[in-house]
Amino acid sequence: MRSETRSDAPAPGDGLVRFGAVVFIVGAVATLVTVAPLFLGTDPFPPVAYAVCMLMGVGFVVAAAGVLRSVAAQRRQARESAGAA
Repeated sequence: MRSETRSDAPAPGDGLVRFGAVVFIVGAVATLVTVAPLFLGTDPFPPVAYAVCMLMGVGFVVAAAGVLRSVAAQRRQARESAGAA
């Protein structure tokens, strides 16, 4: 018997984790595209392209915030269920 209840409803923070993952992937692809000319010997991209690479870190921070929000919601739920018992 499982003590967990399965719900299809998204938990708090799930949206932030998904959005952060997408932003991270966009930043990672931008990093690969920006670094490729350095190895291929072509002209480097303008500085704006290097700024887009920073999205990788932003995505990581957003996803981490989503995880922390989910943890806080689970702790709150556990505290409420322990108080009711």
